[in-house]
Amino acid sequence: MRGSAPDPTRTPGHRRTRTTAGVLASAALLLPLLGAAPADARASAGALQSAFAAAAAEYHVPQSVLLGVSYLQSRWDAHAGAPSVTGGYGPMHLTDARTALARTPHHSGDTEDARGDSARAPRRADVRVPETSELPARLTTLPKAAELTGLSPEQLRTDPAANVAGGAALLAAAQKDLGEPPSEDPANWYGAVARFSGADDTATAAAYANDVYDVLRTGEERTTDAGQQIALAAQPGLAADTAQLKWTGLRKGNASGTECPASVSCEWIPAPYEEFGDNDYGNHDLGDRPASQSIRYIVIHDTEGAWDGVINLVQDPAYVSWNYTLRSTDGHIAQHVKAKDVAWHAGNWYVNAKSIGLEHEGFLAQPDSWYTEAMYRSSARLVKYLAAKYRVPLDRQHILGHDTVPGPTTSTVPGMHTDPGPYWDWRHYFDLLGHPIMATAGTKGGLVTIRPDYAANQPEYTGCVTPGRPCVPHGSSAVRLYSGPGETYPLIKDIGLGTTPTTGVNDLSSRVSTGQQYAVAGREGDWTAIWYLGQKAWFRNPAKEPAAVSATGLVVTPKDGLTSVPVYGRAYPEASAYPAGVPAQSVSPLPYRLLEGQRYVLGDTVPGEYYYAVTFTTDSHRVVMGQDLYYEIQYGHRVAFVRAADVRVVPSAG
Repeated sequence: MRGSAPDPTRTPGHRRTRTTAGVLASAALLLPLLGAAPADARASAGALQSAFAAAAAEYHVPQSVLLGVSYLQSRWDAHAGAPSVTGGYGPMHLTDARTALARTPHHSGDTEDARGDSARAPRRADVRVPETSELPARLTTLPKAAELTGLSPEQLRTDPAANVAGGAALLAAAQKDLGEPPSEDPANWYGAVARFSGADDTATAAAYANDVYDVLRTGEERTTDAGQQIALAAQPGLAADTAQLKWTGLRKGNASGTECPASVSCEWIPAPYEEFGDNDYGNHDLGDRPASQSIRYIVIHDTEGAWDGVINLVQDPAYVSWNYTLRSTDGHIAQHVKAKDVAWHAGNWYVNAKSIGLEHEGFLAQPDSWYTEAMYRSSARLVKYLAAKYRVPLDRQHILGHDTVPGPTTSTVPGMHTDPGPYWDWRHYFDLLGHPIMATAGTKGGLVTIRPDYAANQPEYTGCVTPGRPCVPHGSSAVRLYSGPGETYPLIKDIGLGTTPTTGVNDLSSRVSTGQQYAVAGREGDWTAIWYLGQKAWFRNPAKEPAAVSATGLVVTPKDGLTSVPVYGRAYPEASAYPAGVPAQSVSPLPYRLLEGQRYVLGDTVPGEYYYAVTFTTDSHRVVMGQDLYYEIQYGHRVAFVRAADVRVVPSAG
C-alpha cells in the first residue's frame, strides 16, 4: 500500500517530552498515533530490568515469564510511548484502542490496479470502508490493567515500569481466574500466558504461549530502543504444563481447510469467487498451481487498516484479494485464497500468477505504529512453510515486498504500491526465517548486500503526517542513494516515475532496502557506488558503521556489441507461443535500459509465461509457456526482467 498522510481535518499527534515518570505519549487513545518524539534523556541502562524484577515480586509472577511475554509483545522496547498498529503501549503491549480503521482501503488509495492484467479492464476499487465493530477484549487490556493496579491509564501508557507492572497484574489475574496458585515455577503459567494473548480461541492462544515458552527455553539478551540492557537466561529443559489450556474457557480453533504450518494459528475466511454481471467476478481466479505453473514469489504487504475492516474487505467480491492476513496482537492468521488459485494483490499479473500474498496488520507511513514480535514470528513461520512447500528461495529476489514488485508496463510504474515501506524490519525478519543476512565474500566479491543497523539507521523521511514535513526519527531498513559520493549531491532519479526525487516516505526512487543485492560500481572513502536504474548510485558505507556487507554471485551485463538492452516488468512469452483463442500479450519494455559496462545481480532464470484467465468460467483458462528465457534482476528498488538472449551471465568477482 502507498501510505498516505492523514485527513487534514484530523488533529495529528503532537510531541511531548520525557519526564521522570516515563515518556509522555501524544493523542494517547487514537490509533494509530501519527507522531511521537524521541526521548530527551535515558534512564540508567538497568532500570527496566529492575522494573521487571519489582513487578514480578509484587504480583508473584515468575520474572522469566514476565520477561518472556514482554519479549514476544515488544522485544522489551517502549517505542517512546507510541502505540502499535493495534493500540498497544509499552514493553507489555497493553492495548487501549478506540478506533482501528484506516482512512483508505488498502488497494483503493491510488492508481494501482491490484489485479495488474492489461488483458482486462482495471479492477474497480470504489469500496466503502466498513464500520468499526465493537472493540474486542484484546484491544482493551490497558483499562483492565489500570483497574487491577490502581495506576492511571496515562502512567500505563507512558511509564515503562508502570506498564510492566500492569502486565504482571494481568498475568496474575489470569492465573487466579484459572484457579491456579501463584507458582514460582514458570512451567505452571502456560494457561495464564495463553489467556494474556487476548486470543479467543485455543489454537491462537496455544501458538502464542508456545512462542513465549520457546523464548524462555532459548533465552534472549538485547539493548532496547531506550538503551535498556535486558537479559533473560535460557531454561532449555523447561516443559510447560500445556494441559492448562483446557481450563482457559476459550473456544476451540478451527483450522479446517487452511494451508498453514502446525506451529501457527490459522482459520479459513474465504474470499468470494462470484459472478455479478458484465463479465465481472470476484475476487480472484481459480487455478491449479503448482501443477499448471510454479509459485516463485511470496509478497509481503501491510494492510493500511486494522483486522476487522480488512477481513470484511477481502470478503467483498467487488474488492480484490490476497492469500493470508496476519493479526498484529497475537500473530493469528486468516487464509482467504488457496495456494492453487491466483489472488489479485500485487499490481502485476505476472507476479500475481506466480506468487502468494501476505497482508500484515500495519501502516506504512506511521513509523511508531510498530509491529509486534508475535506477528513477525507467525509470519516467518508461515513463509518458511510456504517456501519449503513450493520451493521458493528465501532471499529478497523471491520474498518480495509489495514495494519491490515492478510495474508491468511503463504507464503503471508511477502508481505501484510502496508497502510495507522503510519501517518493516527486514533484517530481523530474515533472522526469524533462519536465513540471516550475512557477508558471503571479501571486499573483492563484486557485490554488496544492503544491511544497515535497523535501530541506528534513521534516514530522514517526510510526509508521514503532513506532506513535505519530517516524519518522526525512527529505525529503518532502507538506505538513501545519491548521484555522487556525498550528501551534497542530488538524489538518484527514477525516470520511470517522471518526478524529482524527494525524501518522501512513499518515494522509492532513491533508496535500497535490507537484503537487496547490487553490483559494486565504485568506492570512494566512506562511500560505495552500485549500479542502480542504469546509473551509478552512491550510499554512505563507512567501515565502522557499514550499511552493507560484501557478497559474491552471478551478474548479467549486455552481450558484446550491444550498447544497451531493454528491461521488462513481466516475463511474458513470445507471440508465437500463444495458442488459438488466447490473445498474444505485448512484450513491452519499461522506460529503463541495461547499459554496456553495467552489471546487475541475477536473481532467477524463468521462462516466458502468461496465465490467461479473463472469464468467470474456467474452461477458457490457459497457462501459456514460451521458449524465450528471462533473467530476474535487482535493477532498482524494484526487481525487473531482461531477456536471456540480450545479456551474458558472468561472476561478480570477474
